[in-house]
Amino acid sequence: MSEFWLISAPGDKENLQALERMNTVTSKSNLSYNTKFAIPDFKVGTLDSLVGLSDELGKLDTFAESLIKKMAQSVVEVMEDAEGKVQENLLANGVDLTSFVTHFEWDMAKYPAKQPLVGVVDTLAKQLAQIETDLKSRTAAYNTLKTNLENLEKKSMGNLFTRTLSDIVSKEDFVLDSEYLITLLVIVPKPSYAQWQKTYESLSDMVVPRSTKLIAEDKEGGLFTVTLFRKVIDDFKTKAKENKFTVREFYYDETEIEREREEMTRLLSDKKQQYGPLLRWLKVNFSEAFIAWIHIKALRVFVESVLRYGLPVNFQAVLLQPHKKSATKRLREVLNSVFRHLDEVAAASVLDASVEIPGLQFNNQDYFPYVYFHIDLSLLD
Repeated sequence: MSEFWLISAPGDKENLQALERMNTVTSKSNLSYNTKFAIPDFKVGTLDSLVGLSDELGKLDTFAESLIKKMAQSVVEVMEDAEGKVQENLLANGVDLTSFVTHFEWDMAKYPAKQPLVGVVDTLAKQLAQIETDLKSRTAAYNTLKTNLENLEKKSMGNLFTRTLSDIVSKEDFVLDSEYLITLLVIVPKPSYAQWQKTYESLSDMVVPRSTKLIAEDKEGGLFTVTLFRKVIDDFKTKAKENKFTVREFYYDETEIEREREEMTRLLSDKKQQYGPLLRWLKVNFSEAFIAWIHIKALRVFVESVLRYGLPVNFQAVLLQPHKKSATKRLREVLNSVFRHLDEVAAASVLDASVEIPGLQFNNQDYFPYVYFHIDLSLLD
């Protein structure tokens, strides 16, 4: 499973023994794979400041998770023709996300532990805000280009009634620059080809004999040319409609057709030029955002552990990876039982959801006798 539980317990002898019991039970019962999660000692400051940081880190955690989801989705959208290779581009420090989490080490160069906690949090917040700003601008430009290209491509799809004809017709199909004559395009149902050939010259006066030619077909019918005098256009259209022949409104404009072709070529070229740099940016900054997110998780464990267990700082963080979804309920029961002594009231509420505690309200999905945070990588699959 790509799900992790990040917990902590006090670092005294009793609780270290409880952690050992947890490791033994979860290992024997094949409930989870457990590893120590190293978090440096930070400058704590006042407990009041930690309470404020706790709220700020909660919001930053949510923001970071949302951001990396957006970036993962952007990679999927950019790699539209190679979706099977998306996971190869969602890495952190060059390794897969699970490996990064299970082998996490605090980056002292980026986030020095010697500076005040508020400074570390501010650095992370500014970094993520900048990535989000850049993501919006870069993907907006690419998506606009992609949408324009898709709109042009859609014009060349569909049936003969709706699709563009600029890539079908040629100059030789039309009588151009004539004061009296004009070439029309008529859509004829396939079963009516013979009827068209027999009747088109007599649908109105002044139709040029033997002027029809089939220039394109789709599943329903064909596109025929016919040349006639301009003065009988309306009469010809009326008679054609009566015979279930449809005159397609189209006037050959070589300049406009060439402009459309050049626009398609330009958009294809621009998309190709932007694809590589955008994908590289997404890969690099997805990694940066994900790394920042796991550092935020570590900070949350530190802050909540100090608030929960008090000073001096002394706790042990552990990363658990449940082996399967069906085992999570049993794993939760083991943890609540092993660490029940940390908070008897809370432990009672989570072990028995029916217990009512006068004057206290616990959501047994959110509160446990130990510090607990969830990391779900399946959201990025």
